[in-house]
Amino acid sequence: MTTDEWRTRFPKRSIHLDFHTSPDIPGVGAGFDADAFARTFVDAHVDSVTVFAKCHHGHLYYRTDRPERHPSLPAGLDLLGQQIEALHAARVRAPIYMSVQCDEYAANVHQDWVALSPSLGQVRFAHGGALEAAWQVLDMSSPYQEYLADQLREVLDRFAPVDGIFLDMCWDQPSLSRWAIAGMAGEGLDPASPAERGRYARLVAKRYMERFSRMVEPALLPGSPTGAWFNSRPKAEIALGRRDLRHIEVEALPTGGWGYSYLPYVARLVRGLGLPLVGMTGRFHRSWGDGASLKTAAALKYECCQMLMLGLASGVGDLLASSGVPNEAVYRRIGAVYEHIAACEPYLAGGKHVTEIALITDPAHGDSPPEGTVGALRALQQLRHQFDVVPPVADLSPYALVIVPEGTPVDGLLADGLERYVEAGGALMISAAAASNGPGRDVLSRLGVEVGDAWPFDPVFLGLTQPGVLRLAPGPDVRAPGQSFRVQTGPSGEVLVELVLPWFQRTFAHFSGHSYTPPRGPSGYGAVVRQGSVIVLATPLLSAVATERNAEYVEVLGACIGRLLPCPLLRATGPAHLETAVVETRHGTTVHLLSFLPSRLGQDLDLVLDPFPLVKIEVSLRAEAAPSRVVLQPDGEVLDFTHDGRYASVCVSVSGGHGVLVFEN
Repeated sequence: MTTDEWRTRFPKRSIHLDFHTSPDIPGVGAGFDADAFARTFVDAHVDSVTVFAKCHHGHLYYRTDRPERHPSLPAGLDLLGQQIEALHAARVRAPIYMSVQCDEYAANVHQDWVALSPSLGQVRFAHGGALEAAWQVLDMSSPYQEYLADQLREVLDRFAPVDGIFLDMCWDQPSLSRWAIAGMAGEGLDPASPAERGRYARLVAKRYMERFSRMVEPALLPGSPTGAWFNSRPKAEIALGRRDLRHIEVEALPTGGWGYSYLPYVARLVRGLGLPLVGMTGRFHRSWGDGASLKTAAALKYECCQMLMLGLASGVGDLLASSGVPNEAVYRRIGAVYEHIAACEPYLAGGKHVTEIALITDPAHGDSPPEGTVGALRALQQLRHQFDVVPPVADLSPYALVIVPEGTPVDGLLADGLERYVEAGGALMISAAAASNGPGRDVLSRLGVEVGDAWPFDPVFLGLTQPGVLRLAPGPDVRAPGQSFRVQTGPSGEVLVELVLPWFQRTFAHFSGHSYTPPRGPSGYGAVVRQGSVIVLATPLLSAVATERNAEYVEVLGACIGRLLPCPLLRATGPAHLETAVVETRHGTTVHLLSFLPSRLGQDLDLVLDPFPLVKIEVSLRAEAAPSRVVLQPDGEVLDFTHDGRYASVCVSVSGGHGVLVFEN
């Protein structure tokens, strides 16, 4: 290994070392020991640590003559410099963190630099009032931007060549400060218009990101796999138009507001961009700043293994004590997880995810997808299907099936793309709600399905009383909430699920029962219809999976997908929460099996307490040729398998919550 080769490899197991330290806290860095500091991370299998030049309090942690240097940092201590030197000596990368729009020091010294709301109140993060403890938000159209540029320039001059610069709190911030009003006037924008204030905020952000990127690039270590990263921005923005980035970081602390559906969505949205990805959870019970807590070992393992499964390098956020001494208990826990991740990595190196379904989502929703997308994602995970999340402009030709959920409107461009895709032999599942506009109705009409007006009933019902063409087990007609549409096929089409209507719409003047009017009988229309390789959902069934999760919803969707995709890439028994991924590597084809069960055990808090063992589940991978052998890694257990000419199948048990099946070439 050459001198700098370890610095030019993309990090696999990183730490984001928060250090937002109030100026009122004494003895900053008083216990810092460079060798012990670096050894902590080496022992925990960490290969990159993001360390602080500047925190949200606006203070600096390196040797400088600037007045913003932390007042409690001893005069002779170059904390950041010694952290970087010690980490590099231990062959651990050390990207540098700087806060952007949160800077208490600058805000207190220059109150006119703080962003102003339409009521001319100071903007605070997150939504703090004037007398509440909350970060003040700086206006990047004010002279603060030049102040920050001077700080960045000094950091780059002092520490070049750097391993990367992490610039945090970089959202689009509308403001009505005198600086922003003057800037909008110069751009011909109206400060009285909320939309134009937002447009100006986006313009300011775009310009300062371009500026700071140009500053950082020459200071990077040649061959550095990471560059300038601007955090707190929507990943959907990157999916629409890739900026000049070297990598992507996905901050996703499930218990900190992101939830457990965020990472599976965003990771699939950005992993097709061809850039290396790193995830970021936290070691905290809740979120950033919750330093006096520790996430359960099972939750930390689940979240890091989920990153690995989705194609991201692992990242864990920590909060360094003001003394500068890492917490031993924290790194014992992180180290145990990272030891497992490191043991799995050789069997995934250079891997590429194998998928066969495209879930189309509208990037206009940003990183908060609509319920239809969330429901589709959860259903596909539960059904073990391998899929990507793609924008409407994506190339659909590599996929065997395309799903268009509620919340993704079919405009003219997407309508043309879907028609070409189906005509070329592709299969389509689409919500009538997504196709209820002009282009959507037109394309479905040309494909043999007529979408009419909306029904004046909510809810309607899925006709499951009698076994239908999907051969589902008979049961009661199942409520389907939301706005449904009249959908009919041509003579060669078929109704997969009958649409059952209520006797009447329940109102105060036309009253019935506790919740809704009971079902009357078949309407003559379909709740789910098929015309050739196209299935149309007349009810917002995908949204219903997200909001209500009736088991019948997923059962119906699974049977419908089975009609369009009769030989899926992967089949697996086991509990409903089992998550899977198929990755092609130089070893062969690997299958992730991830089995943890988040449960609502606190107010607005889903927790993971233990891994959920998999006991003798059947896993079948579509494979024309039989593998040479099948091994459960990282345990190295060789498994018996069968091959029927189409699928290679094994019976496997996994006790620790995560395992990688390697179907070797």
